[in-house]
Amino acid sequence: MGKILRRTFLIGSTAIVGGAAFGYYQVTKKYPNPLEANLAEGETALTPYVLIDKKGITLISPRAEMGQGVRTTLAALVAEELDVSLESVNVIHGPASKAYYNAALLEEAAGKAVTDESAGAERMRGIVRVVGKMMGNQTTGGSSSTPDAYERMRKAGAAARYALLKAASKQLNQPISQLTTENGYIISPDGTKISYTEFSEGAAKIKLPAHPPLKPKSQWKLLGKSLDRLDMVEKVTGTAQYAMDVRLPGMLYATVKTNPHLGAGLIDYDGSKATASSSVKQIVPIDNGLAVIATNSWAAFKAIEEIDFNWEKASYPETTKDMVDGVAAVFDEKPDSTLRDDGDVEAALSDNDNDQIEMEYSVPYLAHSTMEPMNAVAHFREGKLDIWVGSQAPTRCVTIAEELTGLNAKDITIHNMWLGGGFGRRGETDFVKQAIQIAMATEGTPVKMIWTREEDMRHDVYRPLTLARFKGALKNNKLTAYDMRVASSPAAIDGLARQGTKVNIPDPTIVQNAWDNPYSIENYRVYGYRAPTMLPIGFWRSVGASQNAFFQESAIDELAHKAGLDPIAFRLELLNHNPSRKVLETVRDMADWGSPLPSGHSRGVAFYLSFGVPTAQIIEVAQTPQGLKMVNAYIAADVGIALDPRNVEAQLHSGMVYGLTAAIMGEITVEDGQVIQSNFHDYDALRMYQTPDIHVKILENGSKIRGIGEPGTPPAAPALGNAIFALTGKRLRSLPFHHNVDFV
Repeated sequence: MGKILRRTFLIGSTAIVGGAAFGYYQVTKKYPNPLEANLAEGETALTPYVLIDKKGITLISPRAEMGQGVRTTLAALVAEELDVSLESVNVIHGPASKAYYNAALLEEAAGKAVTDESAGAERMRGIVRVVGKMMGNQTTGGSSSTPDAYERMRKAGAAARYALLKAASKQLNQPISQLTTENGYIISPDGTKISYTEFSEGAAKIKLPAHPPLKPKSQWKLLGKSLDRLDMVEKVTGTAQYAMDVRLPGMLYATVKTNPHLGAGLIDYDGSKATASSSVKQIVPIDNGLAVIATNSWAAFKAIEEIDFNWEKASYPETTKDMVDGVAAVFDEKPDSTLRDDGDVEAALSDNDNDQIEMEYSVPYLAHSTMEPMNAVAHFREGKLDIWVGSQAPTRCVTIAEELTGLNAKDITIHNMWLGGGFGRRGETDFVKQAIQIAMATEGTPVKMIWTREEDMRHDVYRPLTLARFKGALKNNKLTAYDMRVASSPAAIDGLARQGTKVNIPDPTIVQNAWDNPYSIENYRVYGYRAPTMLPIGFWRSVGASQNAFFQESAIDELAHKAGLDPIAFRLELLNHNPSRKVLETVRDMADWGSPLPSGHSRGVAFYLSFGVPTAQIIEVAQTPQGLKMVNAYIAADVGIALDPRNVEAQLHSGMVYGLTAAIMGEITVEDGQVIQSNFHDYDALRMYQTPDIHVKILENGSKIRGIGEPGTPPAAPALGNAIFALTGKRLRSLPFHHNVDFV
C-alpha cells in the first residue's frame, strides 16, 4: 500500500508542477453528471445532486439507506445550502454512477493514526482520497458517508443556489446582490417571492462555481438539529419498497442452493422430483450450485429441496476446532504487519521487577443475519438489463453485470431499493451475480431471486474467527509494557480478491484500531498474523474494530485489576487524546461511576476509538434468580459535528445492541465442513426485554466530522464482559458469553 500511495503522490506532484500529466487529468476531471442522460423535457440537472423542473425540486442522496438514516442526513446537506425545506422536495437514491464515488472510505489505508493530524498525515489522507476518486466506487460503509459528503454535497447545494440566483438576476434584471432566497423562493427587493422552478431553464446555462461559499454553522436551519426521517411514514406503514416487494408483469420467481461446503463445486444432481411439479419452469446452473425457477417463490423453495445434490468437499478444515487450531498455528510464523512497535517491549517484559500477565482471547465466526435475506429482481431483454436490488455497492453491481452480459454500462440500470439491513453484507455481489445468471437464462422474462433464510445464514461472508494473545507488564502499578498479537484471516484482502483485485499487502483489518488507539504506553507493540482463508470472510459492522475492542479493552481491564486501580482512572492515566478523555469522563459521570449499587449489581466500562469516533460505554448488570440481566447502559461518543443528534443517538443504540447480541449469543460453528446454524432459532438476536435502558450523550470536541454507523458496536462486548467480571469474578476471554453465563 505504501508503494501504491507513493506512486499516487508522484502523480500529484507531477500535476502540481506540469499541469498536463495524465495523472492530473484523471485526478481533476469530473465524472459526467449521471442525471443529464435521462432528463425529461423541461428538467434541469444543476448538479449530480439537484434536479429541478417546473414541478419541483428533487435531491439525490447517493448512499444506500439501510436504516441508518443516511438519506435524510445527506439530503439535508444539500437542502441547507440550497435554502429549501426537506418537506418541499423529493429525495431519491439516484443512479449507479462514478460521480457518486466515496473518497473517504479508503482513508484508513493512509496508514496514519486517526489522532495524527500532522501535515504529513493529512497529505497522505488527501492522496488516498484521490485514489478513491479515481476508483469511482459508489459504496456505503465504514461510517464514511457523512464525512465524504459533508463538503461535496453542501457545495452542490450552494452551487445550485448560486445558479438560480444568477438566472433570476438576468431574468428579473436585478443585481444579484439585491436578491435573496428563502425556502425555495427567490425574493426580489420589493419582497416579491418567485419559486425556484421558474428559473430552472436559465440556471442550466450558468457556469457553476468550483468553490461556492458555504453557510457558517451559525446560520444553519436544518443541520445540527434533529430531523424527522424522510422514510418514517413509509417504514411505519409498511409501504416502503424493498427489492423483495418488486412486482413486474409476467414475473417468475427463483431460489438458489449452492454447495454448503463453501467455495466448492457441484459434481452432479438429480432434479427429476423437482421438475415433476407444474409450477417449476426451469433448473438453471449457477456458480457452485443451482437455481430453481417457478411460478411463485414457495414452489421454488419446495422444489429445490427435492433435488438430490452431489457436492464436492471443501478444502478448508472440517470442524470449528480444527479451524481454531489453524488460526493459532500462525502465531509461530512471521507477522503480517507491525504497525506499532514503540520502545523496547522485550526488555520491559524480561524485567524481573515487573508484575507480568499473559492472556489469550478468542471470538468465533459471525453472520450478518440481516432481516431481509439476499434477493434481487433482474430483467434481461433486447440488449438491456434492469436490476432491482438493495446494494451497498451499486457501481460494483454494474461491473458484474457488464462482465456477465457483455453489455455496456449505459444499457444497465440499477434500481437501488431500501435495504432490509446491510451491516456490510450487501456490499457483496454474489447474490446479484446469481440474479443476473438466472435472468440471462430466462431472457425477456423478469425473475425475482430470493434466498431462503437457511441459504442466507449458511452462505454469508462472515466476520472472521480471530485469536489474540497479550503480555503486559506493570511496575509500581503503572503499565510499562503492552504486547498484543492478533491472528485472523484477511477480510480486506479477501474482499478485494472477490472483486477481482489481488494485492499482496498487510491486511489492515486484522489489527484495525488495535495499534492506533490513543493509549500512551512507553513499550507498546501490536503484531498482526494472517491466517489461511477458510470460510469466506468480509466486512461485518465495525470490521476488525469489533473483535479488537473486545480483546484490547478486556486486557486493559485485567491490567487495571492486576494493578489494583479503578478501571476508569487507569484508562484516563493512559489516554493522551483530549476528545477520548472527555468521552470517558462523560460516561463516568453519566453512570455515577463509583457510587454504591444495589446488592447483586455491578458495572463494567470500555473505551474504543474506531472510525475516528472515540466512544465509551458503561453497562450495569444485575444477578437475578433467572440469570444475569443488563439493567442500564451508558454511551458517550464524539462525532466532531452532530448533523442530526437524534439520528446519531439512534445509531449508537443500534450499534450497541448489535454488539451485545454478538457478545451474548453470536456464533457460527462448522461440522463436516458445513455451517451448522440455519435460522434465528439457533442464531438469535437480543430481544427488547433483554435490552438495557440506554442513555446517550453526544460530544463535539473532535476536529473533524465523523460517521456513526460503526462506532457504537466495538465497546459493547468488553463493557459487558468487564461488568460480568466485576459481579462474578469470572474473566470471560471468549465469545459468546452464554457458554459460561446464563442470561435472562
